[in-house]
Amino acid sequence: MFERLLGDGSDYGLHITYAEQPSPDGLAQAFTIGRDFIGDDSVCLVLGDNIFHGAGFEPMLTRAVEHAERDKRATVFGYWVNDPERYGVVEFDTDGRCLSIEEKPEHPKSNFAVVGLYFYPNRVVDVASHIQPSARGEYEITTVNQHFLSDGELTVQTLPRGFAWLDTGTHDSLAEASIYVEVLEKRQGLKIACLEGIAYRRGWISRERMIELARPMLKNQYGQYLMKVIDEIDRTNLNNLQ
Repeated sequence: MFERLLGDGSDYGLHITYAEQPSPDGLAQAFTIGRDFIGDDSVCLVLGDNIFHGAGFEPMLTRAVEHAERDKRATVFGYWVNDPERYGVVEFDTDGRCLSIEEKPEHPKSNFAVVGLYFYPNRVVDVASHIQPSARGEYEITTVNQHFLSDGELTVQTLPRGFAWLDTGTHDSLAEASIYVEVLEKRQGLKIACLEGIAYRRGWISRERMIELARPMLKNQYGQYLMKVIDEIDRTNLNNLQ
């Protein structure tokens, strides 16, 4: 389904390849399945049913990349929830340092859940290849995080109040996410995660390619929005020249 939706990524100035997990054996297996793709690089793992939206997110991601590439540290993100027993839970000391991470604890030590976004240095591939399956038969991402924590190489970045993290793994949570996106888009007139718009603003695709992508959809709101993005960038470029 992802491949049918995104193709090879060329519409967005990207190069996307795919590898399938043959059975649901845990998140950490992604690093062994993707070993050749990762190569010698640091790596980010993001879950397909997680949505993140909020001001200041991009600088947080940039810092996480720098930690992984320069400092060889892993970064995970913590988010305050009402039902932490459903998630991996972070325990902090009085200075805000991570003391432990427990997977779905019966008695959570905090309300901070680890969200589905992880940055690691390259050695995560070796770490993941040596962990053992949990009691439920899965290669747990929490086990990987605990390994980096025990080595003093884990940073937990808490997401601020007002930031939205939506886990759309159930019908109810998917409906809630849909309402959230709809309200913001109608109020602001801006699309959330418009991939073509992001690619064009970043300079990954040309103006001609953007028009080509918009043309088949000019009779619907999405195609019209892409043309608005082009007009906006054109006006910005003109003002900069003046």
